[in-house]
Amino acid sequence: MNLDKILAISGKPGLYVLKVQTRTGFVAESLLDGKKITVNLKSNVSLLSEISIYTYEGEKPLTEVMQRIAVKENKGQAISHKEDNATLTAYFKEILPEYDEERVYPSDIKKVLNWYNILQAKGLVTDEAPAATSTSEEIAVEEPVKKAPAKKAKVKKEE
Repeated sequence: MNLDKILAISGKPGLYVLKVQTRTGFVAESLLDGKKITVNLKSNVSLLSEISIYTYEGEKPLTEVMQRIAVKENKGQAISHKEDNATLTAYFKEILPEYDEERVYPSDIKKVLNWYNILQAKGLVTDEAPAATSTSEEIAVEEPVKKAPAKKAKVKKEE
C-alpha cells in the first residue's frame, strides 16, 4: 500500500491525492468525490506516509498499521469509524496490541479506520510495499570513461 501522495488536510473531510505542486501551494483531488481543490502553503497538511501511531516500544508507521488491517480484513472493509469507542478500541487492540492507550485517542482510531475504508473503497489497499525513496547511494553511477591523453600538437619551427 503506497501512501506517498495521499494527504489529509486539516478542516477538510476525507483524503486527497497530491496532483500538482504550484508556486503558492498545490492542487489535490478528493478521493471522496473527485473534486480538485487548491491548497495554499499555510494549510495544515499531513502526508499519510509520514504519520505514525504511538506504541509502547516507539512508533509504528501508518502504512504498517493499514497493512495489518488489510490482513485482518482480507483486504475488505474494516468496521465503521462510527462504532462506539469501546468497540473501536477493542478492534484496534486486535490490530496493534502494543499501541499506547494513553497517547492514542479514540478520535485517532476513528481517523485511521475511516482513512482505511476510504482507501479500500478506491482500490488502493494492495500488497505492494511502499516504494523506497532513492538515496544517492542507491543510484547506480557509471564509471567515468577514461580518455586517452591528448596528443601534443607539433610546433613548426620557423627558419
